[in-house]
Amino acid sequence: NLSHDNLELIQKAFDFANKAHEGVRRRSGEPYILHPLSVATVVAKEIGLGTKSIVASIMHDVVEDTDYTLEDIKNLFGEKIATIVDGLTKLEGEFDYLQAENFRKMLLTLSDDVRVILIKIADRLHNMRTLDSMPPNKQLKISGETLYIYAPLAHRLGLYAIKSELEDLSLKYKFPDQYKEISLQLRDKEEHRTYLVNQFINPIEEKLKEENFEFSVKGRPKSVYSIWKKMQVKKVSFDEVYDLLAIRIIFKCNEKTDERRKCWE
Repeated sequence: NLSHDNLELIQKAFDFANKAHEGVRRRSGEPYILHPLSVATVVAKEIGLGTKSIVASIMHDVVEDTDYTLEDIKNLFGEKIATIVDGLTKLEGEFDYLQAENFRKMLLTLSDDVRVILIKIADRLHNMRTLDSMPPNKQLKISGETLYIYAPLAHRLGLYAIKSELEDLSLKYKFPDQYKEISLQLRDKEEHRTYLVNQFINPIEEKLKEENFEFSVKGRPKSVYSIWKKMQVKKVSFDEVYDLLAIRIIFKCNEKTDERRKCWE
């Protein structure tokens, strides 16, 4: 839904960042520009932010990693985009999860522009998705940091799918054996779970149609991390975790309807 002018601005940002990162490669060996591009894709498709956020995402590492300055970005792309890039640059570097001050600094940034935090979460998500190329000690550190700072932030901001993925990826690197075991168990019983979900949903759908609700019903398995967490807290095995499934019913409500009452119905 972007206008021609907005598309041109995104193209301009890409050309600028591509030139700025020219010749630089990530640890995985791929050209560096693929990272900011991936972050911008998360920002656009998975979070749903607009043009300024996409442009800032594409350029989020330019000031930190190249010879270009914030002034250059301000002159080329305007004050607002430069401010977002500045916020992202200030949050660069590694956080020791024992240092509450860094966490505080991140939350204070929220008060200026929430987009800075949203882009930072997208940045972390892509880093977690490509963590395989990092040495084991870095994987552990980044995973701990993700669980302590970024997953709770994503949850607080309503990014539940991203929060779950961050938690699962953190578990994958912190406790690889447990992660593998739970993932395999979930996969083995997937067909049975799908059958159970459908059996559960069918009579509810029929009843809701009778009552003229406009709705959709989704069944989903619990995340690997949430199952692991329950196993730790309750000190039980995988087979003793009973709530492996969740059903979500989403319905439309007009302005005159009491939403809570409809939920109970």
